[in-house]
Amino acid sequence: MYAAAVSGKDDRPTLIAISALACILQDILHEGLGHGVTAWLSGARQITISTVALQCDLDTRWISANGTLVNLLFAAIFWLLLRRPRRYPPAARYFLVMTLAGNLFTGTGYFFFSGVSNFGDWAAVIRGLQPHWMWQLGLVALGIASYYASMLLVAAQLLPFQAGDGPRRFRGLCWTPYFTDGILAGVGGLLNPAGLFYVIASALPSTLGANAGLLALPGMLRRSSGGQEECVGPIGRSTSWVVAGAVASLLFIFVLGRGLTWSR
Repeated sequence: MYAAAVSGKDDRPTLIAISALACILQDILHEGLGHGVTAWLSGARQITISTVALQCDLDTRWISANGTLVNLLFAAIFWLLLRRPRRYPPAARYFLVMTLAGNLFTGTGYFFFSGVSNFGDWAAVIRGLQPHWMWQLGLVALGIASYYASMLLVAAQLLPFQAGDGPRRFRGLCWTPYFTDGILAGVGGLLNPAGLFYVIASALPSTLGANAGLLALPGMLRRSSGGQEECVGPIGRSTSWVVAGAVASLLFIFVLGRGLTWSR
């Protein structure tokens, strides 16, 4: 829809539920489809997947890399789904934008995180490659460039959500998923079999750090919103989204959080 801004406010419980679902999907894609399936196909005999890490009896560069690569692949899929955004109601469109953001920010943010800290998936990928400092520097440079490009891409998808009080709405749409994801990652990691270390060293930094772009996006959107014609209406209360978000969060915390193990 075009022209006049649409009145009304976004429903906060629905935003939280959508944010939680997007966060959970991104985590399952990273740990399960990325690391877990690659480990299984590579011949691992025992695999334990939780919300914060994959543990298995096999260690290869492909297993380490594929969590990020799957996130980036699915970010491309979600971007393609958003090529014709008007087919979606506001809540579904917001979900697709948040899944795009979560997968992009996790994928590109991991390059920077591993390059700076020499820890995590991409530190394992470049382990043993020489000169090591150059590989680390390359990861940092790749992370900065790709993360900024990701912010521009997500900002372009969020611009139509300027209906109503643009700056305030942008803050709600961007900050709600940031804090929802941080709380969910922290609580979901408390029961993990790998121990509290991975919550502090991996889950929280990868979530709060990777999603830091969400905190900066409102300012970027405010500067870019002039002349935008399309306006997405408010995201109203949706019992379906709220129930789905609550059920998925409980399963994420108490089932996946405790770890799932496969053996052969």
